[in-house]
Amino acid sequence: MMSGKGFVNGFFGDYGGSFVPEGIQLRLDELMEGYQKAREDSSFLEELQRLFSDYVGRPSALTECRNISEELGGGRLFLKREDLNHTGAHKINNALGQALLAKRMGKKEIIAETGAGMHGTASATVAALMGMKCTVYMGAVDVERQEPNVHRMKVLGAEVVAVQHGQKTLKEAVDSALEAWMNNDNAFYLLGSVVGPHPYPLMVRDFQSVIGREARAQVLGREGKLPRTIVACVGGGSNAIGLFSGFLDDPDVELVGVEPGGKGMKYGEHAATLSVGEPGVIHGFRTYVLSDEKGEPAEVYSIASGLDYPGVGPEHAHLKDIERAMYVNVSDSETMDAFSLLCKKEGIIPALESSHALAYAFKVLPGMKRDDILLVNLSGRGDKDMPIVRDILNF
Repeated sequence: MMSGKGFVNGFFGDYGGSFVPEGIQLRLDELMEGYQKAREDSSFLEELQRLFSDYVGRPSALTECRNISEELGGGRLFLKREDLNHTGAHKINNALGQALLAKRMGKKEIIAETGAGMHGTASATVAALMGMKCTVYMGAVDVERQEPNVHRMKVLGAEVVAVQHGQKTLKEAVDSALEAWMNNDNAFYLLGSVVGPHPYPLMVRDFQSVIGREARAQVLGREGKLPRTIVACVGGGSNAIGLFSGFLDDPDVELVGVEPGGKGMKYGEHAATLSVGEPGVIHGFRTYVLSDEKGEPAEVYSIASGLDYPGVGPEHAHLKDIERAMYVNVSDSETMDAFSLLCKKEGIIPALESSHALAYAFKVLPGMKRDDILLVNLSGRGDKDMPIVRDILNF
């Protein structure tokens, strides 16, 4: 387990913290106490590692995309295959860690939010494994867009609550989940990304850091050197910070986070928080935020349900400010082109979230030297996105 680089008293630089009412703060204090004890307990860490290996199927594979590298020219493209995890995405890493903690703390029920449905699926999965009740809050728009994952959650025994207010997407799902948590003393709020008040950004980062540790060891072991560039999509930012964490102390490795540029950079047509947002407070923590004229969280959009959030993890905000990581955005059309290319050239169907990272990678790969390595975190598989893809590609 790791602690955040530059992390001090709940903050990554100027970002993070806990800006919440007293009632929520008491829950967070209980959570932090429980987490501190767990991360210092070898039996907890050993059980988590056993589940990573025997249940998730870690370490996840490292795949070289030789066909695409040959077609595009330039450097060599590698994928960290989080899509091959049990449940099909990186979300299971954090869900298992928090569920083990919930059980250790004596909680009987899990409450979660979800956008694309992968965190909801992972939460329902670990709740079934641990014998706990699970309630997942999901925006009504995402319920419709991600119907396959809604069915998966229900099959696993979870109750899925469609949130009908606001934009009916991820922000509203988080709002509703937090409200439900405050009204249930027996519940544990299993937050899915590196967002929210302290200790969630640190805790989720720690559980996702397995991605970066594995990837660094795999590339070094196979190639005898580190990547020149590593790339991951960023909504809240958990898959990206999981990958970045393994390379933060390697100054020659370029870190790139890719946000959803959506339909364009007009208000309500994108969710590129680090590209055009400003520092502010959302969901009890300070970070970059997309806001409207009244200072409220802005309307956001992404073709990928898991990326349409008007904030971003506080460590990403810090990495942007200190210029350790670069954050860019790509459009829906670029994302779909990248999705199709990976499908047709490598036989791998990526999630639309991950396809944002691929779109950037395909832009820069041709300009790299032949022995340069570009590593993309393939955060999830695209089965869930078939209804969206079908409509766009006219299947």
